Amino acid sequence: TVPPQIQAQCSESISLIAAVDFPSKWDNLLPELVQKFNSPDPSVVQGVLLTANSIIKRFRYVQRSDALYSDILYVLERLQAPLLTLFKTTGKAVEAYANDASQLKPRLAALRSMCRIFYSLNWQDLPEYFEDHMGEWMEEFAKYLQYTNPLLTDEDEETEPSPIDVLQAAIVENLNLYANKDEEPFLPFLPNFTSLVWHRLLQVSAYPKHDTLATKSIRFLSSLVGKLMHKSLFQEEATLRQIISNIVIPNLMIREVDEERFEDDPQEFVLGDMEGSDTESRRKCAQELLRAMCRQFEAETTSICSEHVSSMLAEFARDPDNKWQAKDAAVHLMLGISVRAESAAHGVSSVNDNVNIIDFFSTNILSELQQADMSVRPMVKATALKFVSTFRNQFAKEHLTALMPLLIHHLSADSIVVHTYAAAAIEKILTTKEDTPDGRKKHKFGGEEIRPFLQTLFTGLFTIVDKTNLNENEYVMKCVMRSLSTAKDDIVQVTQIVLEKLTATLGHVAKNPRNPQFNHYLFESIAVLVKSVCAKDASHTSAFEGLLFPPFQMVLQMDVFEFTPYVFQILAQLLEYRPQAAGLGDSYTALFPPLLTPTLWERKGNVPALTRLVQAYLGKGAAELVAQNHLLGILGVFQKLISSKANEISAFDLLGSLTMYVPAEAFSARIKDIFQIICMRLQQSKTPRLVRLVTQWFALYIGKYGSQSYLDQLNNIQPGLGLMLLMQVWVPRLQTDVPARMDAKVQVVGLTKLLCETPALLADANCQQIWAQALAGAIKIIASSSSYLSNSTSAGDDEDEVEIGYDATFSRLHFAARLVTDPFPEVNDAAIALAQSLHKLSASQPGKLSPLIQQGLQNDAKLAASLESLFNKAGVNLV
Repeated sequence: TVPPQIQAQCSESISLIAAVDFPSKWDNLLPELVQKFNSPDPSVVQGVLLTANSIIKRFRYVQRSDALYSDILYVLERLQAPLLTLFKTTGKAVEAYANDASQLKPRLAALRSMCRIFYSLNWQDLPEYFEDHMGEWMEEFAKYLQYTNPLLTDEDEETEPSPIDVLQAAIVENLNLYANKDEEPFLPFLPNFTSLVWHRLLQVSAYPKHDTLATKSIRFLSSLVGKLMHKSLFQEEATLRQIISNIVIPNLMIREVDEERFEDDPQEFVLGDMEGSDTESRRKCAQELLRAMCRQFEAETTSICSEHVSSMLAEFARDPDNKWQAKDAAVHLMLGISVRAESAAHGVSSVNDNVNIIDFFSTNILSELQQADMSVRPMVKATALKFVSTFRNQFAKEHLTALMPLLIHHLSADSIVVHTYAAAAIEKILTTKEDTPDGRKKHKFGGEEIRPFLQTLFTGLFTIVDKTNLNENEYVMKCVMRSLSTAKDDIVQVTQIVLEKLTATLGHVAKNPRNPQFNHYLFESIAVLVKSVCAKDASHTSAFEGLLFPPFQMVLQMDVFEFTPYVFQILAQLLEYRPQAAGLGDSYTALFPPLLTPTLWERKGNVPALTRLVQAYLGKGAAELVAQNHLLGILGVFQKLISSKANEISAFDLLGSLTMYVPAEAFSARIKDIFQIICMRLQQSKTPRLVRLVTQWFALYIGKYGSQSYLDQLNNIQPGLGLMLLMQVWVPRLQTDVPARMDAKVQVVGLTKLLCETPALLADANCQQIWAQALAGAIKIIASSSSYLSNSTSAGDDEDEVEIGYDATFSRLHFAARLVTDPFPEVNDAAIALAQSLHKLSASQPGKLSPLIQQGLQNDAKLAASLESLFNKAGVNLV
């Protein structure tokens, strides 16, 4: 009886509590809701159903587990029978009140809510009760797919769906759920529902009010037509022709509402139409239907569509000014039948052999892009650009070279959609790769190819960015980032101009950050510039600092919390590239004390970036920080970070830099406290991740300060603690969790010192057993192909394979990633160093190591063979 808005808020509040307490701590909730099903007031029933739906929709889109199935079973036992009964009784009331709209609307809304509950209960598996009563449910669904009532239909309404439309869309979604699951009990009902959905689809208008019903109905047909088991339903050529003529083409055609959105709400248009977008549109669903048809009837579908394409293009040729919609639909038909396989990141990987993409491009797309006047047929130009972007992998380098000036020219289009699609196409082309004769992949259109176009490209891109009357365009800024990354060394001569443009944009958006993706690509672009220029010549860092410090100080003073993590990362990047002889300098020195302010570290998004910045300070000027009495403050930050599971990775990142860079006398004075803090944390929560972090630091510490210091520090806390942690924590970790790259090298270096410079480990039988197990762990790292020990300085990522973009938790700047630092550059090959150290140790104790090693490796012939191979490679043996 309360207003709908308050009803919705109450339902949401109950669902939030239920997410924690239901059903175990709130076992009377569902029975009380079901009891309200008998209320004579349809508004009360609808409110109860909304609440029930909000509680159990958590059963959708989650991985199955015993706990989840226990909750589903609990709900089914109490809800499945009353739900079917209520659906039927509500249906009778709908019949009884056929002439009373005020009584019909809440009851149809209730039927729709019950359909959503049906969807949630059936999402994981087909429950036995629903299988047993499928005939009753399907009879009801079929009835409402044919239901009409003029009282509830407003022919003049264009945007708001009627209660009948909303109910029918929910029913079709339920049918699609069963169709996708290939549930056998549902198969007898399929022919009837295929016919019902088909006929309903033929009746929907082109107005937005029918968009949801249309897209879900097309999806249902797509799920059937694409499967071999349903081939008989669609195999007649007349059926295929009807689908294409009556369903596909009408839903591909540009509508008046699409034209309005193209002009008045370009961002919304791009979101619905752009390749890789998650939003559904009629056009995208119609193309998916075509692709499904091609999976079973490729030759027939291609032939029928080709007829329509030819007809539409001929219609356009007769009257280009008024029949441009026909060409737009023809291109979308081609897009629908041509693609066999594609991904949002990598584009089309397989095409229909019955279609000549390049020929169609040369005849129909290229001419559209070559037309100088971009105000002519802007929607067709956007579609042509989308065609280029979609088939970027199919174009040869010569095609792309000819296309690039045309794409750049379209950056100057007044239409936001057109210049957005042009920028997106350029960005995609710059990530396109081709196979080389040696089996590797290289950029098809890389730095050398883009070089002649750089000036016009950046002029076009920044002309858009500089237009402050336009909303920030993330596709344009992503193109800036990708162009800078591709240009690499060629960007040096225009660095100052580009950086001034970027910092001016930063100053503008900092006043009102509203597009997180745009902002992320903006900072990535700055990071690319720093990386490209300073990695080549570190002396350029001072010029960057001069240009970037003022806007960065503004961001920090204004406390633009969305931007501070980015600023900290780029400051760290600049500091890392700064010449070693330059030290910290006055500006960085003045900035450091505020970085230790506790409130800065309270923001979750700041922590990884601030940690990275403090690490950069330590790497460049640890002695200066110690001299300025900042060590205690940094250790305070470490203690705060390690106390939280969420921040423990940052804690050990910071501790690693302290261990590597702080002068030994200053670090040694605090090491006892550090070991105590770590041991307390291990005692509280010995998770696999914490064990990995702790043992990684143990190896680093031993590599820097020796194994005896490690044992002494731990034994001072508790006698025998060093060996106990080695046996119970460190060695077991090495058996199940092999480190990789630089972590692998640090482990092997630390274990080598532990094995070969710790006489106590060979003192008695118990210690010798631990020694043998630790050696097995070290050999396992060396032998593992996943450790990449010989390639330890590589970060292991290809920048085009990584998804670069905004993350709500912490947006790590890919192009400002911390350079891999080798704590032990003096050890050229950690594996050879271990073999040589074992040889040296065996020479000091002849005959003692061989039986120990045999004992440690006796159950693993592969590790024994790896050690033998290692000795041969190092040219040494055991004595």
